[in-house]
Amino acid sequence: MLLTPQESRTRIAALRGELQRRNLTGFIIPHADEYHNEYLPPCAERLAWLTGFTGSAGLAVVLQDEAALFVDGRYTLQAGTQVDPELFLLRHLTQSPVHEWLSTVLKPGQTLGYDPWLHTETDVEHLREACAEAGGELSSCSSNPLDAVWIDRPAAPTAMVVSHNVQYAGTSSEEKRKALARQLQADGIDVAVLTAPDSIAWLLNIRGGDVAHSPLPLGFALLHSDGAVGVFLDPRKVSAKLSDHLGAEVTIHGLNTFPTTLDELGACQARVLCDTRRSAAWILHRLTLAGALLVKGDDPCVLPKACKNPIEVHGAREAHRRDGAAMCRFLAWLGRENPKGEITEILAQEYLERCRQESPLWQDASFPTISGAGANGAIVHYRSTARTNKKLEPGKLYLVDSGGQYLDGTTDITRTLAIGLPTSEQKDRYTRVLQGHIALASVRFPKGTTGGQLDALARMPLWEVGLDYDHGTGHGVGSYLNVHEGPQRIAKRLDDVPLHPGMILSNEPGYYKTGEYGIRIENLMVVVPCQDMPQEDREWLSFETLTLVPLDHTLIDRSLLAAHEIEWINRYHRRVCQVLLPLVDQCTAEWLTDATQLL
Repeated sequence: MLLTPQESRTRIAALRGELQRRNLTGFIIPHADEYHNEYLPPCAERLAWLTGFTGSAGLAVVLQDEAALFVDGRYTLQAGTQVDPELFLLRHLTQSPVHEWLSTVLKPGQTLGYDPWLHTETDVEHLREACAEAGGELSSCSSNPLDAVWIDRPAAPTAMVVSHNVQYAGTSSEEKRKALARQLQADGIDVAVLTAPDSIAWLLNIRGGDVAHSPLPLGFALLHSDGAVGVFLDPRKVSAKLSDHLGAEVTIHGLNTFPTTLDELGACQARVLCDTRRSAAWILHRLTLAGALLVKGDDPCVLPKACKNPIEVHGAREAHRRDGAAMCRFLAWLGRENPKGEITEILAQEYLERCRQESPLWQDASFPTISGAGANGAIVHYRSTARTNKKLEPGKLYLVDSGGQYLDGTTDITRTLAIGLPTSEQKDRYTRVLQGHIALASVRFPKGTTGGQLDALARMPLWEVGLDYDHGTGHGVGSYLNVHEGPQRIAKRLDDVPLHPGMILSNEPGYYKTGEYGIRIENLMVVVPCQDMPQEDREWLSFETLTLVPLDHTLIDRSLLAAHEIEWINRYHRRVCQVLLPLVDQCTAEWLTDATQLL
């Protein structure tokens, strides 16, 4: 969403006028909706509408005399190209947190407004402390002031909710509900509030279409300690077939009844489990006022959803086989066509998407493809447009990060390719990224290890020469659900969530030289029991790589590699060739055989 300077000024002026009418000094606009999912429907893209920034994470604060946009390291370059610097000061979300900035710019007696549906309780606590430090006040808004000036705001989505077959889910909804209900009973909890769309989709074995690329039904749910579930959805999304699938223990209610149902829980003083890190502050406040006894804890679906069952792991393997064949068809085509000099980022992206769409069980892309040539590849979450579209030119690198949603699994893969002959610097950087990738893929670790404890393995080859990358090394991935799934991840932050068998994560170290090129190598991998370590005193785990696509030989500097790293690459390429050759056409098979030659 590229806004003209006039559009930006008009929109921020309209918002400031609305704030004045409400006696507010300022307002906070996070990239969030009431469900607190990473990806939003168009009606919830308030941050993009106001600022022009289209990334999946960020936050703006608009005061009467100044405004600031906060983004993390993935989006600093993107924000610089999308947002008018005369209207918004650009800040790094982690290096200069919003609450620190507020404590210095807010003046005594001023009031900052927020929408309690768009912030968690933790968010609100930090913001309230910052306002108090400045002598100001944080005020909850009964309605969102930005919505009042967003005249052409899209309607809420109404995509039909459908069942997700147990042949792909692996476990029936009844089994999941009963298992979680037993845990609620053991913890003395009457009901758990579920606000995360992917938790509800996983628990009930349903999928939706309310959000682009993630098959999510937007709504709320209450899981009771007897295994019964109340689901709160727009009734236009519900069919008789869905009701039959859900069964008698799952009742469907309109979204407008959710507040009064919370009041009823309070009236009977129910013990209610709420995830304060993932649920809107509005919900916790409503329950508290109604008299419910709040139990603050994790969404009970998060961990079992992350630990894929054997059917889901098998589905992930199969999805990656088909996805690998589609990627190889694309790469073989690119190798044939690009020397003609006419391939652009958008043409390449469109061809790759067509290759995936021909695969059985394909449903959608798992996220908008990142197709970046040359300098555009250095923008971590780049999206090619008619204005930015580049040709794939000799001497440049091409980075393509893409994935598919299949009924049996979700894929996410990044490959960096040399167009023509790479420079010695490009080969050095690529090889160091590859060394970090291999180190993480090869590690064996004891049960109880977190992703944060493994992150440095992927960065060490870059750190040795004073380089790094400003994003996490790995994120969790769902099973025909969100391509970014918690609670597991691999990042500098030392999370307290240990890695468990069945968790799927990405392995994606990178290096980005602003204005010149970007390098990222990403495979997905699943946590499995370690087969070649004694399990006597403790359980050992390792990673099985799921993604099956060749690496670019021309970018590898063999002189930098140790013997075990060369063996890993050769072993990986042998496996890729063996698995994919039966799945591809003759032309692609010839390319694949050449691309997987031993180093």
